[in-house]
Amino acid sequence: MKGRIFLVVLLVIVAAVVGRWMTRTRSTHSSNQEETRQTVRLESGARVEVRGINGSVEINTADTDTADVHILRTASSPDDLEYGKVTVEASSASLVIHGENNGARGFWHWLWGGGGQVKQELTLVLPRRVELVTKGVNGPVRVGEVEGSVAVEGVNGRVEVAQSFGHSEIKGVNGNVRIGVAQLGAQGMEIKGVNGNIEVRLKENIDADIDVKGNNGGLSLNVPNVTMQERENFSNMRARLGRGGAPIDIKGVNGQIRFESDAPAATTTSAAGVNTSTTSPGAGAALPPPPPPPSR
Repeated sequence: MKGRIFLVVLLVIVAAVVGRWMTRTRSTHSSNQEETRQTVRLESGARVEVRGINGSVEINTADTDTADVHILRTASSPDDLEYGKVTVEASSASLVIHGENNGARGFWHWLWGGGGQVKQELTLVLPRRVELVTKGVNGPVRVGEVEGSVAVEGVNGRVEVAQSFGHSEIKGVNGNVRIGVAQLGAQGMEIKGVNGNIEVRLKENIDADIDVKGNNGGLSLNVPNVTMQERENFSNMRARLGRGGAPIDIKGVNGQIRFESDAPAATTTSAAGVNTSTTSPGAGAALPPPPPPPSR
C-alpha cells in the first residue's frame, strides 16, 4: 500500500515537472511587465530602507524634498505578476520599499507551470540628506551622493556609492565595491565579507586609522596623507591617515583593497620622522604581499 502511494506521488511530481518544462518553452517569446510610480515627501534626515529586491537597485539623489519611486516588475506571464510584489510604506520620516517573499506558495506555483521568480528593478530619486539602508538585493546596487549614513548589506552584485557622509557600512557583498567618502563620523567605516575588489575614494584628506584583517589580496594606499603603515602578517595590515582617529575596519575581503584620493597632496611626517607625502594623489604607498614562507 505504501509503495502504491509513493508511486502515485512520484508520478504527480513528474507530471508537474514535465508540465512546467512545456509551459516555460511556450512562454519564452512573451514578456509581461508592471510599472509603478510614486512620489513621497520626505523630511531632512529621513530613513530610507530598501530590502528584498530581486534585480537591480539604482538610487540617485538631488536637491529636493521628495522621493520619486519607480518600480518595474517583469515576468513571463500575467499570472506570475501575482507573485514577487514590491510594497512601499511611506511617511514624512521614513520610506521602506521591500520585495515580498512568497516562500512555499511560489515554489508550488513554479512546479505547476508558473514562470518562477519575478524580476524587479527599482529606481529612486531621493533627497541628499537621508539615512540609507539597503539589504538583500539580488543584483547590482548603485547609490548617488548621500549626505548621511549609508549601509549596504547582502548584495549579490556590484556595489557603487558615489559619496557618503558620516558612518558607512558595507557587508556581505558578492561583487566589487567602490565607495566615495567625503567625511567620516566618529563611527568611521566598516567593510566586511566582500568577495571582490574594493576601492575607497577619499574626496578630502581625512584623519583615520585603517585596520585590515583577513584580506586575501593586497592593500594599496594611493593617498597623500599616509603617516604610518605596518603589516602584521600576510592578511592583517594597519595604516594611519593624517593624525588618525575615525576607524576604517575592513575584514574578510577576497580581493584587492585600494585607497584613492581626489584631495591635493600635502607634506606629512610619520611618527618615525620619515616623510611619507606624495607628489600627486595617484602616487601613494602600497603594502606588497610578503614572500611566501620556505617550503618544508
